[in-house]
Amino acid sequence: MPLLSHLSELRRRLVITASAILVGGVIGFFLSDAVIAAVADPLAHVQGPSVTSLNFTRLGEAFDLRFKIALTLGIVLAAPVWIWQVWAFLVPALTSRERRIGIGFVCAAVPLFLIGVGFGWTIVPHVVNLLAGFAPAASTTILTAGQYFDFLLKLILGVGLSFVSPLALIALNAAGVLSARAIIRGWRIALVVIVVFSAVVTPASDIMSMLFVALPLCVLYAGAAVWTYAHDRRIAGRATSLP
Repeated sequence: MPLLSHLSELRRRLVITASAILVGGVIGFFLSDAVIAAVADPLAHVQGPSVTSLNFTRLGEAFDLRFKIALTLGIVLAAPVWIWQVWAFLVPALTSRERRIGIGFVCAAVPLFLIGVGFGWTIVPHVVNLLAGFAPAASTTILTAGQYFDFLLKLILGVGLSFVSPLALIALNAAGVLSARAIIRGWRIALVVIVVFSAVVTPASDIMSMLFVALPLCVLYAGAAVWTYAHDRRIAGRATSLP
């Protein structure tokens, strides 16, 4: 394909993607009431100092929050469309082996991301209760809706993306860039990175919050190490069997 044809194809894919996100955003806007009620529910179960309901400090903040929720849901609901558009744009340039690796990567990444998002949602009440518990007695915690939603989005998406991160090690190993031996030897560095990441996405001083995120990531890292070790053994076995 000449360059102009590539650009035309890219524009077509982007238009389809934007249209899908727009349709998903419209649906998300009508679902925003249910989303706001769901994210505010953990506040009703906070123990200790009183926590007020969500507050809007600007005239247009309620609309901004609904727009942000609509955009987020639009991207999520349109995920099958834009993932397919990205894949369809890249496939002609890939070899058959690269296509197989890409399909396997996507098929594994989507469930892992959804599991990570679900896991992140399960720890939300614990993190909210923990952070609100640091308020002094007889005080009231006033939350702005926008900041609260940004906090939950960062936490949930951060945990979801972290569950996909071990696939990057597997992909690098499959491409021959990173060996299983290097992955296994780097477990100390990986542990430090996991702990730091867990501390960032769970902004709490309680070590239990960090462990809730760090332990599954350690298990996933160990799983990636086992998979890459088996892959390297299989490749080495094929090499020795050749005449």
